[in-house]
Amino acid sequence: MDFKDQLKQLGDRVAKLKDQILTEEATKNAFIMPFIQCLGYDVFNPLEVTPEFIADIGIKKGEKVDYAIMNEGKPTILIECKHWSADLNPHNSQLFRYFHCTSARFSILTNGVHFRFYTDLVEPNKMDEKPFFEFRIDDLKDNQAEKLKEFHKSYFDLEKIITTASELKYTNEIKNIITKELNDPSDEFTRYFAKIVYPSMVTAKVLEQFKGFLKRSYNQFINDTINERLKSALNSQQQQEVKEEALEENIVEEAKIITTQEELEAFHIVRSLLRQKINAGRIVFRDTQSYLGILLDDNNRKPLCRIHLNGKKKFISLFDKENEEKIEIAGLDDIYNYGDQLLKTALKYEPLQNIEKSTSA
Repeated sequence: MDFKDQLKQLGDRVAKLKDQILTEEATKNAFIMPFIQCLGYDVFNPLEVTPEFIADIGIKKGEKVDYAIMNEGKPTILIECKHWSADLNPHNSQLFRYFHCTSARFSILTNGVHFRFYTDLVEPNKMDEKPFFEFRIDDLKDNQAEKLKEFHKSYFDLEKIITTASELKYTNEIKNIITKELNDPSDEFTRYFAKIVYPSMVTAKVLEQFKGFLKRSYNQFINDTINERLKSALNSQQQQEVKEEALEENIVEEAKIITTQEELEAFHIVRSLLRQKINAGRIVFRDTQSYLGILLDDNNRKPLCRIHLNGKKKFISLFDKENEEKIEIAGLDDIYNYGDQLLKTALKYEPLQNIEKSTSA
């Protein structure tokens, strides 16, 4: 089972069992320890995961963080746990104190459902007030699982994660600002657009009008984008369905085609007539429901002849002139009468000296 599947399985488990989890300790055992295991760490090996890790704070001794993920005897990630129903907002100050007293560069505050990841991007060795990454395990997005993978034991790279943390911190903050401004535009944000499109002075009345324009424009932009993507997705799906139907039809048609012994005999006659000048391996046939096509080099652009044996009358189609010439034959032996014309057809596609070289090779 790959990493994403493990997380998905854990998310389903959390959603299913959380109402039966009554204590913080049960939350740790049922949700948080399995999460640490998903990250590739052995929760039963204290050299990898230390429970009740001591983080003394000044004169205050014996302070403990719930878990510390260790590397070479030093904590790299601190994890503070709460009951699954607890609001995490009041508890980041406690983790803030623990972070300051250890060498860990990352900390996680979680109730087993909601996870918040912190680091020290603003000031070294001082945990940021805002998390750089957060998610719900029961509603985990694919892009979040990809970011989370960087914390897996097999892929853990401190410098890379710090770079990712910085990127996530600022992109999330920008996204939050954009969301806030588009839901409730500020005067400054609205004035920026009004100055670009409004030909006169932007008064307070105009500014108020443009706040409504801005919100409606944003909603229309989102709707147009969604509709365009849906249209594109539907077109892709329809194209795929057409391809699948065509493939199924081809399979059905091919299943109906049976190359008869008589058709094979006709093919061998044609090949015997041409093999004096052409390597026999270059002469192939393709059977259809209507006729047996005989080609040079298995190329549709190099037809030598077509043999029609499925009706009451038998025919051979020749291609030595501009158009296909369909000639009735009494039987297969009549094909021998057209050896010279078949060779002329072959010469249309390749000069005689090249055919002779190919034959001698």
